[in-house]
Amino acid sequence: MSDASDASHMPGASQRVTRTIGSKYSDEGPKSPVGTFQLNSHHLVTMGKSEPFVFEETCVPRRVLELFSVKWTSMVLYALQCGTTRTGELQRRLPGISKKMLTQTLRELERDGLIHREVYAVVPPKVEYSLTPLGELFIEPIEMLYRWGNQHADVLAQLSLRRGKPPQNDEA
Repeated sequence: MSDASDASHMPGASQRVTRTIGSKYSDEGPKSPVGTFQLNSHHLVTMGKSEPFVFEETCVPRRVLELFSVKWTSMVLYALQCGTTRTGELQRRLPGISKKMLTQTLRELERDGLIHREVYAVVPPKVEYSLTPLGELFIEPIEMLYRWGNQHADVLAQLSLRRGKPPQNDEA
């Protein structure tokens, strides 16, 4: 579905073109169109159905995927949704993550303002992590992605087999 509208009244923009990729993104999610991405501060641009889509460096999809490009980011955020948690407990909730990778991921999430780190002046040292309000905003899309994975576990298992990995039957 393509919908083009004149946006010549917008400074620096000669045309505004929007494309609806889907009428909703989940059975329970909002029923608003998705697929119009702000590529810069001057105008909104997406391509028509027959034209290739260009993902500018500052577009929303690239910024979202950059955040989740690290394997453990979404899992650490999701593990923190239960409340304030210490490093050791996080590591137990995420089998396979090294202490170094957990520390690196926690630092990046703290830097991005998604988690809060509380250090207590006690011996032995005590450090706790919790989601910030910004971090809590990411839980819903992570849950949607994990729900999609559970609903399509058979497809993911086939993909694993093609990559030479044994299929996994875990539920997130």
